[in-house]
Amino acid sequence: MNEQLLHVDIHRIQYLSIIGSLILLAFILILIRNKKIKEEYSLLWLIVSLVFLFFSIWRDALDYLAHLAGIAYAPAAIFLIFFIAVFMILVQFSIIISKLSEQNKRLIQEIGLLKMELNRLKEK
Repeated sequence: MNEQLLHVDIHRIQYLSIIGSLILLAFILILIRNKKIKEEYSLLWLIVSLVFLFFSIWRDALDYLAHLAGIAYAPAAIFLIFFIAVFMILVQFSIIISKLSEQNKRLIQEIGLLKMELNRLKEK
């Protein structure tokens, strides 16, 4: 019974990770198709899902990446990939928020000028 508990089916884990990556990719594509997310913002999500699909299909790539990064335990490289992906997405969101904040400031200024012009026209 203990032998059954210790036996891990690597292929089952690989198939589950491939299915999970394909579900993520399909989810992003559905969001794009339904206009829930813009294409320009979805590019990074598509890249991340393709990277996870790549590493799910080619298991030795994770070992190779871990070796290049000097990581002794190859599955820990998944956390490195995840951290880099999250970092890139957060930077992208920061850029988007900064751009939207600047646009809001300009719109508020334009509305203020238009109200001032409207009040001046009403007084005449």
